Amino acid sequence: MRYIQSGKIPPKRHTVFKSEEGAYYYEQLFGTEGFHGISSLLYHIHRPTQIKSIGKPKDVTPKIAVPKNVTPRMFKGMNVSAEDDFLDSRKILMLNNDLKMGLAKPRKSTDYFYKNAECDELLYIHQGSGTLKTFVGNLHFSFGDYLIIPRGTIYQIQFSDENNVLFVLESHSPIYTPKRYRNEFGQLLEHSPFCERDVVAPEFFEPKDEKGEFLIKVKKENQIWDFVYATHPFDVVGWDGYFYPYKFNIKNFEPITGRIHLPPPIHQNFEAHNFVVCSFVARMYDYHPLAVPAPYNHSNIDSDEVLFYTEGDFMSRNHIDLMDFTLHPGGIVHGPHPGAMERSIGKKFTEEYAVMVDPFRPLQLTEEAMKVEDPSYAFSWLENEENYLHDRSQE
Repeated sequence: MRYIQSGKIPPKRHTVFKSEEGAYYYEQLFGTEGFHGISSLLYHIHRPTQIKSIGKPKDVTPKIAVPKNVTPRMFKGMNVSAEDDFLDSRKILMLNNDLKMGLAKPRKSTDYFYKNAECDELLYIHQGSGTLKTFVGNLHFSFGDYLIIPRGTIYQIQFSDENNVLFVLESHSPIYTPKRYRNEFGQLLEHSPFCERDVVAPEFFEPKDEKGEFLIKVKKENQIWDFVYATHPFDVVGWDGYFYPYKFNIKNFEPITGRIHLPPPIHQNFEAHNFVVCSFVARMYDYHPLAVPAPYNHSNIDSDEVLFYTEGDFMSRNHIDLMDFTLHPGGIVHGPHPGAMERSIGKKFTEEYAVMVDPFRPLQLTEEAMKVEDPSYAFSWLENEENYLHDRSQE
């Protein structure tokens, strides 16, 4: 993250700041991890603390179907149901104490405001476009965008139409860029697969000086509370700092390649406590004359592996559809499907795009996940000579 300054701010923090008419502006520190993590200072027209009412909570605790899993699984994202409401549409499929993730297919924009009070959010746009409106500015989004929304951000989401599919991840720790790609000053290094130019900050807009009743749905501890405030939450006249929502498009990730197959950490895009997020993108294959581009069989002893398939034909898998999730639990060997290794030899390029999440603690599976599971996936590595020969005959 880099320092951003937008709108009007005083020359010195924590000092008197007034409008041209002599009215006080109200300062707010926006940050996480106490006073140690990165933060921004926001300046409001009205005090951001004016609560008029608090409704009864709605429980959204995911219902666990499989608390302990060792089975490779595939979930058919195309079968996840769509909902009108943005929050109702979130179907959590997998979770542990560090994160929750799943799929959302919202048909309608939000007419309320929303704040996740305990989790950073990563929204990956698989289908759809629109605008993420926040109290520090707007982000226009479309296919392939990661929206990184820090906890505590008040936002609305406006969609261009009703055909929207979002991969949703909620993190109980801040989501950052990988430490190994940053120097001691926080700048992304020359060998990083992306740079600050690829990170898009919110566009500042004129503040909303409005009084009335403004509904902010606040999520904490799997409860959503309806808070009604007396002033519009987007009344920020200016802000500065390092803590803000941003977007990054998966097609701005520059792949790292080599003569022989390189391990998954080269695809890393984000990290948080106890998990990483990787972006598999279109890239040249390995160029050693005897290279095997398909990944080698491996055991993720210390992590589960989740892949969400978003564009192209993923070369190491058979019978995968877009929007599918695959889960390979830690400790169980996995690798290319039968015939995939052989098909990859001699290939020069791939057009695949996928989001991978590696949690370092086991995932639990929800009832929503089991509704859309393909139970045959665990046995799809069994050799089938007839189908394999058919595949080879098509080359």
